[in-house]
Amino acid sequence: MITSYLSKRLKSFGYAFQGIRTLVTTQPHAQLHLLATIVVVTAGIRVDLRRWEWVAIILCIGMVWMAEALNTALEFLADEVSLEQRERIGKAKDVAAAGVLIVAIISVVVAALVFWNHLHGLMP
Repeated sequence: MITSYLSKRLKSFGYAFQGIRTLVTTQPHAQLHLLATIVVVTAGIRVDLRRWEWVAIILCIGMVWMAEALNTALEFLADEVSLEQRERIGKAKDVAAAGVLIVAIISVVVAALVFWNHLHGLMP
């Protein structure tokens, strides 16, 4: 019984990792988010962010990735329902994309606030 439970849980992780693979390999915006994630994490290491700064950065990165994943899932489902132009499906896609944009803008503001003092000291 425990073996069956663990097997099912491991299988569900496999599905989640396949979802990440699908997200990154099929979505150009996810590829931009991956590049941004690498740049921000590298910059954070270089300037030696404090713990609370890492928390803010990691939360923002996680929120952007979650929003992009949910937006992509909604788009896949909407396209499965109908490939023709339908007003309400279009609005749903637009609103989901807006969610990604909102959290991305907030993340840029947070990153600017976190990195400001670190980068301000490096400027002449």
